[in-house]
Amino acid sequence: MRARRSLPHAWRAAALLALLAAGWPVSGALAQPKPPPSTFGQVVGNAVLCIDQIDNKAFYAYLLTAFGPAYKHEGGAYWFRTDATLWGAPITDVIVSDDTSPLVFMGVVADTTPEKLEPAIRSASGLRFNALDASAFPVRGSVPGSKIVYFRSKAKVYCAKYKPLPPAQTR
Repeated sequence: MRARRSLPHAWRAAALLALLAAGWPVSGALAQPKPPPSTFGQVVGNAVLCIDQIDNKAFYAYLLTAFGPAYKHEGGAYWFRTDATLWGAPITDVIVSDDTSPLVFMGVVADTTPEKLEPAIRSASGLRFNALDASAFPVRGSVPGSKIVYFRSKAKVYCAKYKPLPPAQTR
């Protein structure tokens, strides 16, 4: 009788492993966002505000350790799902550039509008954002170079910089 009970569990585990090996998405506990580390606000917040340098490989490793594998890779970026808060706003996604672009960038998607996020960032960090154009949905920019833009109905805050030149080869 015990063998009968263990057979379905063994079969389910084998089927799950086969789906994972085939690259199929598996819903459930694997797809749930992990809670952010205690350093999230300082590390990610300062990066997207262009206060700290951006090293996409280091940030990718940080996000991989903190949240597990990226849930998608598109637009020259790895996308990580999170359940974090920055500047009092819920953060749904964190993005970090791959090496296919001449830019290195880091960004977050906040579940609020740019109009509500900009004052929250200003009150938390003192950083001011000014409208860079006169459109209905203006890009907002700060002196260090970070931007706040619409991402569908949400706000995306990001910092993008040109990659530094590689060190000169010495002979």
